[in-house]
Parts: sequence; C-alpha cells; structure tokens
Amino acid sequence: MALAKIKKDDVVCVIAGKDKGRSGKVLRVFPKDSMCLVEKMNLVKRHQKARPTGGPAGIVEKPMKLALCKVALVDPKSKKPARTCAVVKGEKKVRQFVKSKELVDATK
Repeated sequence: MALAKIKKDDVVCVIAGKDKGRSGKVLRVFPKDSMCLVEKMNLVKRHQKARPTGGPAGIVEKPMKLALCKVALVDPKSKKPARTCAVVKGEKKVRQFVKSKELVDATK
C-alpha cells in the first residue's frame, strides 16, 4: 500500500486555481477521486431549500472538493509549500520534507 502524500488535518497551500497562494487545513480526503476538502477554500454559492430539520434556506456558501495535484503541504520551518518523500524509519514509512529533511508527522 502506498503512503498518502496528503492526509486529514494537514496544512496545505493551494498552488493552482482561484485560491492560489491561500492555505488551510484539510478536512477530508477522497483518495479514489484524488480530491480533498480544505476549509474556507473553493467556496461556491448554492441555492438551498428549507429543510424540515431546520436547515437554512436561501443562498448558502459551501466548500467544494479540490484536486490533490493543486495543493501542496506547507513546511512549518519555511512557511512555504514543499514537496515530500517517503522515508523508512524503523519498520514504518513516514513522510519527510525534501528540503528541510524534517518529518511531516513529527510537527503535529
């Protein structure tokens, strides 16, 4: 099984599209579609009917999925988008930033 480059709760920066340059936290990842949901990114307006449970009616803003190829992990050292690679530490594969050689999961 391959190691996922981007996981839930990672801080990512959008590198292409209308939100280019903005960063946010990954809320959910859809590996089969190669998409992810990032908070406050790729917002669209949708017309919504009132629900019997008390949901809001009218025009609501909701986040839409972003392609994984359009986001990059943010290196906490440089505060810039950075590439990652997989490294074997002990018996586990872990993610590591290419330039700073810092482990991704150790920064959380």
